[in-house]
Amino acid sequence: MERYFYIINIAVEAVFANRFRSILTALGIIFGVAAVIAMMAIGKGAQQEILEQIKLVGVNNIVINPIIEKIPAADDNTQEGKQQSEKFSPGLTMKDAESIAALIPSVDKVSPEVIYETSIIKDGIRSSAILTGVSPDFFKVYNLTLQKGTMFTETHVKTGNAVCIIGPKIASKFFPDEEPIGKYIKCGSLWLKVVGVLENISASGSGSEDLGISNYNVNIYAPIQTILLRYKDRSAITSAAIHGQDESFVFFGDGFASFSSSSSSDEETNFNQIDKIVVQVKESGYINSTVKVLKEMLLRRHAGVEDFEIKVPELLLKQEQRTKDIFNIVLGAIASISLIVGGIGIMNIMLASVMERIREIGVRRATGATKKEIAFQFLSEATLISVTGGLIGIIVGILLSKVIMKVTDILTIVSPLSIVVSFGVSVAVGILFGYMPAKRAADQDPLESLRHD
Repeated sequence: MERYFYIINIAVEAVFANRFRSILTALGIIFGVAAVIAMMAIGKGAQQEILEQIKLVGVNNIVINPIIEKIPAADDNTQEGKQQSEKFSPGLTMKDAESIAALIPSVDKVSPEVIYETSIIKDGIRSSAILTGVSPDFFKVYNLTLQKGTMFTETHVKTGNAVCIIGPKIASKFFPDEEPIGKYIKCGSLWLKVVGVLENISASGSGSEDLGISNYNVNIYAPIQTILLRYKDRSAITSAAIHGQDESFVFFGDGFASFSSSSSSDEETNFNQIDKIVVQVKESGYINSTVKVLKEMLLRRHAGVEDFEIKVPELLLKQEQRTKDIFNIVLGAIASISLIVGGIGIMNIMLASVMERIREIGVRRATGATKKEIAFQFLSEATLISVTGGLIGIIVGILLSKVIMKVTDILTIVSPLSIVVSFGVSVAVGILFGYMPAKRAADQDPLESLRHD
């Protein structure tokens, strides 16, 4: 054993005697290990984002969004314009949500939402925010909990009380030094009493409204009846609508200002009473069948007009995850090629080293070294280079992952598994590609080696 330690010491001295060449030889391993760690970190980060989004979307949810189409101009005589003008649909309404909850057995919870952009004011502080009218099931569907206060009561919902639940960032901004529960905050023209503050939701990925994800930390939530009764009910018939005019509403800080304009040009107008319906089914196995039933039901209720779209966020996110997994496998495979190239570099340099040190091999054989010991010496040199390159590559890979996250805002998570795998492969590459030079060194004829100049 002592003799083998002596051989390893000779190998270390040989590597350090040619520092520059050893560093160049190890570069392939360094960049290969760093690339593998960085790519796996990006993949792990993407997976974490998907899991966070699935958690925010909620389990077994189906999202129904209205399709807001352009209203054709009055003088539009095209066939498409005539067909469009003959169609009538009330759009998404509270009746739709109530029917879904009452008639489809596989549905567990239904959460209709009305969403308005508004301004909020308190003690001279003014900010824009999203005011969302929701039912009590909203918080159960999205697994939202309260930091303090209470959820909406049955009385709040039925009578449309002027109460709200605010996100934690709203609480910290408008109530920095006081207890928000029981205080009032002005949303548009109405003062709302704060009855609850949501727990902070930390999401690594950016939300998508199409998937039913929003930034819960900066929103204000009121009972949906409060919004429809006290703010705006888009399904209500107005005098402008009776006279064939398009009535548009703008939500200013001190209330809705309305103005009428004739529909002489195409424009997008939202006539839907509610902006979204989130349906939660009892089990994942019911999702596909429930989607089919929902589509048929809404088509009948909307007079055959398909002015809505149905999405299953969890399935979309899982599909996105599969796509990212394939992409990450491809990136990992490409990064792994660097390790193979690094191994080939080690083999080439070690073969050149054998040719340069033939006389040294002859002297060692003449002084009693066996073929096995000569092979062990050169194999130790190759392994030492790959191990050193692997360790440096780990450091570079971790730093590279941090830089990627800082510069590109892409979440990267360096996992211990990626470090172990990349380092293990680098060592294996060093041994594998170092074996041929070591065997060639051991097979050198001692007499011919001593005569070599």
